Amino acid sequence: MNPGAYESGLERSPANHLPLTPLGFLDRAALVHPQRHAVVHGDLRRTWVETRERCYRLASALVSRGLGHGDTVSILSPNTPAMLEAHYGVPLAGAVLNGINYRLDAEGVAFILRHSECKLLLVDREFARLAAAALELLEQRPVVIDINDHLSPDGPAIGETDYERLLAGGDPRFAGVWPASEWQPIALNYTSGTTGDPKGVVASHRGTYLMSLLQMTNWPLARAPRYLWTLPMFHANGWCFT
Repeated sequence: MNPGAYESGLERSPANHLPLTPLGFLDRAALVHPQRHAVVHGDLRRTWVETRERCYRLASALVSRGLGHGDTVSILSPNTPAMLEAHYGVPLAGAVLNGINYRLDAEGVAFILRHSECKLLLVDREFARLAAAALELLEQRPVVIDINDHLSPDGPAIGETDYERLLAGGDPRFAGVWPASEWQPIALNYTSGTTGDPKGVVASHRGTYLMSLLQMTNWPLARAPRYLWTLPMFHANGWCFT
C-alpha cells in the first residue's frame, strides 16, 4: 500500500473527533440517572436533572453578563451545592474557574484575585468578612455575588446580588459554550503561598477529563443505596465530588 494512503481523507474533523472535557459527565448523569440524588446537603436534596438545569442556568447568567473565553470566575466557599454547580457552570460559560482556599488571609486572597484578573467572585457569606478585607486591597474589584448557604454561619451581604437571583436570570435551555480545543483552560488553582506569593496552576479540559477517569481506578468507587459516588474535579480546597 502507498504509505501516503493513510494521510489522505483521515484528517481530524467533527465526525471523528471531540475535545476531551469533563463537562459531558453532567449531561450523562442527568440522562442516565435523572432522578438519582446528585446533592445531599443537610435537608436539601437535588436530583441530577435539577442540578444540570442549575449548572446551565449559571452558565447562561454568566454569559449574559459578558463573561466567557479567557475570563476568570473565582469562588470562595466550602464544598456546598454552589461549589458543585460552579465546577460545571463556569466552564460551560467558556470561562475559567478559580477556587480560592478560604484558609488564606486577606492578603493572600487579594493576591489571587488580582493575579488571576478575576471578573466575578462568588462568596459564601460565611467568608464575607475575609472577602471584604481582600477586596479593600484591590485597585479593580470584580463583581461580587453572595452565596446564602443555609448550613453556614451568615456573614454580611457584600455582593450586588445573591446566587439564587443570579441563577434565576439564566436560561436552563442554554446550550453551553463547549471547548473548541481540549487544551483550553478549565480551572486555575493556586498554592497556599507559604514560601512567597501563591503560584498559579492551570488545568486543561483534557487534563481534568483524564484525571477524573484516573480516580475510578485509584479510588474504590462503589454503588450503594444511600450513596452515589461520582467523578471528582480538583479545586483549591481539596477534592470536590461532582
